[in-house]
Amino acid sequence: MKSIIGLGNAITDIFISLPDNLVLERFHLSPGSVNHVDYAAVMEILAAAEGVERVEVPGGSAANTVAAASYLGMRGAFVGKVGSDSIGENYRKDLAGNGVVSHILTGKGGSGVSLVLDVAGGAAKTIVTSPGAALELSEDEICNELFKVYDYLHLEGYLFRCPGVVEKAMEIAHKAGLMISFDLGNSRVVENNLQLVRSLVREHVDILFANEDEARALTGLEGAEAALELSGRGCGMTAVVKMGEKGSVVCRGGELFKVAAESVEVADTVGAGDAYAAGFLFAHSLGFPLYKCGCAGAMTAAGAVGTVGPKIGKSGLEAIKTRICHFLEIKD
Repeated sequence: MKSIIGLGNAITDIFISLPDNLVLERFHLSPGSVNHVDYAAVMEILAAAEGVERVEVPGGSAANTVAAASYLGMRGAFVGKVGSDSIGENYRKDLAGNGVVSHILTGKGGSGVSLVLDVAGGAAKTIVTSPGAALELSEDEICNELFKVYDYLHLEGYLFRCPGVVEKAMEIAHKAGLMISFDLGNSRVVENNLQLVRSLVREHVDILFANEDEARALTGLEGAEAALELSGRGCGMTAVVKMGEKGSVVCRGGELFKVAAESVEVADTVGAGDAYAAGFLFAHSLGFPLYKCGCAGAMTAAGAVGTVGPKIGKSGLEAIKTRICHFLEIKD
């Protein structure tokens, strides 16, 4: 059994179902908008919505991928930073509940939170985010000991907000012989760190995950052409470009495969990319060909798309695991 350690922003999503727009109006939040605020503002909104139905889901991109990969069969661990509050404590408990080894550090600020405000009858969700202690992770806290017993390192691009962390983690993991997997995370992240991303991809990354916007930001190309360019630039690196309902393309060198998306009723696309990476890496860790890895990724992504929220529940993951194992012809 191969193992994977994730490194990323420890963010807890809190889904709140509001009966009307009063909370949005009080805090001057436009319906359907994405808002970046400080921890105090998040706490004020939570207090204003006291007594309203809410669901707390610990996650973050890399953490979601590792949790799903762990459930599928890889040994998982995660490195991040939370605050000394109930949200941080629940984050640690959630990792343990998902069978993930916790390397969670405690910061000075409050735990990272992303509020998802859903107004009854509203057409779009309003997002309010405060990364909090997640951004306090420093390169001094990234050491050789973290990576010694793992086979894969999976990182997210959002970590560029923690100066030096991505570079140091990749350098240590590369020297230790780990397979390095990198999810670009967001096209703006790529644009703001373009030369650094290109350098890391060229020197350290073994498997790159990007959606269409991120691939375009990095290469100026679309879909399959972007995957070919990325793979060629990475000297044999595996490039995966995710294209939503159009499926994905997987490329290494001159070898390119088109993988169809699974047909599923869409409930929520949040977390689909994280889930895709989990299925792909699980199959990859077992030595399966790239096309089959892509199919495993598509199956896991479909589970996320059919679920509200960024995480697939354990019953959903159990069904996905059964499907993937049957497809790969391996014993569960």
